[in-house]
Amino acid sequence: MVHEQRSTPPSVTLVVMGVSGIGKSTIAAELVARTGWTFAEGDDMHPEANRRAMAAGHPLDDAQRWPWLRRVAAWIGEQEDAGRNAVVTCSALKRSYRDLLRDGHPSVTFVDLVAPPELVDARITERRGHFMPAALLASQLSTLEPLQAGEPGIEVTATGTPDDIAASALRALGIDPAV
Repeated sequence: MVHEQRSTPPSVTLVVMGVSGIGKSTIAAELVARTGWTFAEGDDMHPEANRRAMAAGHPLDDAQRWPWLRRVAAWIGEQEDAGRNAVVTCSALKRSYRDLLRDGHPSVTFVDLVAPPELVDARITERRGHFMPAALLASQLSTLEPLQAGEPGIEVTATGTPDDIAASALRALGIDPAV
């Protein structure tokens, strides 16, 4: 039997996911610091109308989320096409959202950050300069569908230090940091 040889290994895209305030940006920054991979903040891909709606305390509906998710998926595709390993933050609350991110993108692996709601609420309440208010946490928690069988990814408890959480994620994924 002949196996196809690839001259370069496939790229990896880590989608750091979870509810607002769970620590996606912080953990993604730690992952990027350890790996040197390309990074994108998923929140930066939201249309301004979405950002205004959330800042006003209005949860997004699926019609508002789909264009944003398509932007994130397009960015993933650009990284794959360039052969780059990457990290992107995205709440990816529902299986259908994650399916869209994975569609045609074999590089995607999810890093599902989980923590007690009380801790997440405290983090949101303490942070400054973010458009997502603590009042929307309940709607995100009610929308959240944890990773399911058949989805590529890991669940990581996000209660330790960012350094420990990132190290745990990389160990669980079998990724040896470049730096």
